[in-house]
Amino acid sequence: MEQSFVEHDRDGDIHILRIANPPVNTLRTGVRAGLHEGITAALKEGARAIVLLGAGRMFSAGAEMTEFNKPRQPPSLPEVFDAIENSRVPVIAAIHGSALGGGLELALACHARVAAPTAQLGLPEVKRGFVPGAGGTQRLPRLIGGEAALKMIVSGEPVKAAEALKLGFIDAVLEGPLEQAAVAWARENAGRSFTLARKRDDKIKGADMAAFDSAAAALLKRSRGQESPKGCATAVRAALTMPFEEGLNVEREQFQRLVAGEQSHALRHIFFGEREAARIPGMPEGTQPLPVKKAVVIGAGTMGGGIAMSFANNGIPVTVLEQAQDALDRGLKKCEANWERSVSGGKLSQEDYAKRRALLSGSTDWNVVKDADIVIEAVFEDMNVKKAVFAKLDALARPDIVLASNTSTLDIDAIASATKRPELVVGMHFFSPANVMKLLEIVRGKASSWEAIATAMDVGKRIGKVNVVVGNCDGFVGNRMTGKRGFQLERLLLEGALPQDIDRVMENYGMAMGPCATGDLAGLDIGAAVRKARGTVAPIADAIVAAGRYGQKTGKGWYLYDEKRQRQPDPEVEKLITEMSEKHQVKRRKIEDAEILERMLLPMVNEGARILEEGIASRAIDIDVIFANGFGWPAWRGGPMFWADRMGLKAVRDKLAHYAETTSDPNLKPAALIEKLAAEGGSFAAMGQKKAA
Repeated sequence: MEQSFVEHDRDGDIHILRIANPPVNTLRTGVRAGLHEGITAALKEGARAIVLLGAGRMFSAGAEMTEFNKPRQPPSLPEVFDAIENSRVPVIAAIHGSALGGGLELALACHARVAAPTAQLGLPEVKRGFVPGAGGTQRLPRLIGGEAALKMIVSGEPVKAAEALKLGFIDAVLEGPLEQAAVAWARENAGRSFTLARKRDDKIKGADMAAFDSAAAALLKRSRGQESPKGCATAVRAALTMPFEEGLNVEREQFQRLVAGEQSHALRHIFFGEREAARIPGMPEGTQPLPVKKAVVIGAGTMGGGIAMSFANNGIPVTVLEQAQDALDRGLKKCEANWERSVSGGKLSQEDYAKRRALLSGSTDWNVVKDADIVIEAVFEDMNVKKAVFAKLDALARPDIVLASNTSTLDIDAIASATKRPELVVGMHFFSPANVMKLLEIVRGKASSWEAIATAMDVGKRIGKVNVVVGNCDGFVGNRMTGKRGFQLERLLLEGALPQDIDRVMENYGMAMGPCATGDLAGLDIGAAVRKARGTVAPIADAIVAAGRYGQKTGKGWYLYDEKRQRQPDPEVEKLITEMSEKHQVKRRKIEDAEILERMLLPMVNEGARILEEGIASRAIDIDVIFANGFGWPAWRGGPMFWADRMGLKAVRDKLAHYAETTSDPNLKPAALIEKLAAEGGSFAAMGQKKAA
């Protein structure tokens, strides 16, 4: 029996169409066909009004992106919209959960829209590298005006029902069970004369185009090389300057151009990759996490405070444990200051701040761990200190709870050896600031049980993180890979580049910050301490630190910093670098941007291949997800392994071999996996697909 993706019910003369394509009601071919047939049938059967809603947890998450690269089967979304807009009776969208992308475009084509108070509505296509392609850029401006629509579409951020009502693109917020309330609203309003969005011009007629263009320029300034925001602005502008059908043509042209481009492929790569990363190879089906209702975080420093905020932000009571009251007070005050900034910036209501603050407590009494369902240690990055903490935790905490370390580099197995429950010890490596950054590397030790991994995954998901399970090694995945570019950074400086050249190239590529600026932010003395512990040297970086230049905290590092921490090149650094080139008898030259980029990225790709060989990461996409969510890598670039696949692994192998020889960098000898895939004409992505199969 063929599955029905749209349920058709009646409540007297009000017909109800429910999208039933779990879990998120994407608008696959069967849904589109079911809607078209349902509207036709309802009209034949004398419906007075039609209520359209989603079954399950939401209205619709939009288009089925897995259909993008396949021949489209009729009916198309525009054909469904034509059926709605040509209906002689009103079609009313009733929205609960989320109406996103094509889901919201479907609702915008209806005669009216009502929503539950908790509903969220948005057009996030820009985050997938394209523009709304089913009339969203043309209908939304006609309902709320050009500038308001532009802001929603270019940001891709959803708005809540109350805001949607205020903006004017929903007609009512309904309390109580939505279907029942929507049917009653439809019955009461069925006789009204509704004006379809496509036929309205009151919000766009005589639009101030100079003001619109100024608003667009301000929004696009933040996009830093991403193409889809520009396409969105072009399409919305067409809504203000062209008839509806012509505007639709502009939108369609932008959609088709962008969806075929590399940036959209990269963004969809990351989008699907985040979902793939949630599936752990080898985990037995039915593995259940341990229940976690209360957390304890050890350490009230920057990381500990940020981790605690992540719990409180997501409704989980958390206690921060510190040795000294003054350190605890400082940590809690910093959390409060972070929340207060969000309140003053309009990102958090005073009521929500109060709720979050009530969930955060502090203590200097170690006995608080006795009541915890999970404990996360975030103390100084020193093995002896961490072992001492875990031995103490093991003695005090319930024997059936997970103990996690926030270590960024240290051996989880060694930390677990300090306990009698190594099977319940995992790494939970948060990224700074932990209350903002989405990435959570979950480190599986040799003894870590599936139950412990499932618990860490569940907790990470509940506090809004993107989880990636990784193996146990020095630096895990992200830090291990970025650590391998240090040799090339030094060589580039010796050969002719300056810190601002390297950072400019990486930031033009789309990175939030270049490696030198990042080092200044983190503290160059920390990097020097790591090198000392590992027995490695970096002559230029070590000389910078020896000169007392630790970065932003001392007002000078690779750069000089003013009182606002704005950086500027420093002639002293240039002098130090050129002197080092002379000392090492390296003749300086102009280094092209393309070479700088390759020499910064290739060491990471090569190490990523070794990480895959060792099983530290299960899939190449896991590595890309880590970089997109924790290392400032622009998602529209797809990650280092995506970059390598786009270059072609034969070219990657050849370039690695070339730079290994010309720069004497042992890290650049092509990894065995790259040699193998290059010889076979393979790719990292195809390797992941074979594993999945």
